[in-house]
Amino acid sequence: MRLKVDENLPEEVAELLRQAGHDASTVLEQGLGGRADPDIARVCATEGRALLTLDVDFANVRRYSPSDYQGLIVMRLARQDKPHVLGVVRRLIALLEREPVERRLWIVEEERVRVRE
Repeated sequence: MRLKVDENLPEEVAELLRQAGHDASTVLEQGLGGRADPDIARVCATEGRALLTLDVDFANVRRYSPSDYQGLIVMRLARQDKPHVLGVVRRLIALLEREPVERRLWIVEEERVRVRE
């Protein structure tokens, strides 16, 4: 799967995804740090990448319709410290192997993932 890791996530997230066989790039690697959300969304759509982010603005389906993107994965976590985020991403990787993301919005919480098409 092709993924773009937002700048609000630890760099290690991209590495975990790569180790699991995914094509993961980061916003920072592409020099897109600080860019507006619509710009990031446009780059993801152009590159055919699903976006993985902590930015809950991407959960607004009126602004970012899942049907327009390769996938939007928004992490809504009670804690956002690096060890906790990496632990949730490790569990998320197993789900990426089984469930389609394309044209869907995933809301990832500690104990569940909600999917909206």
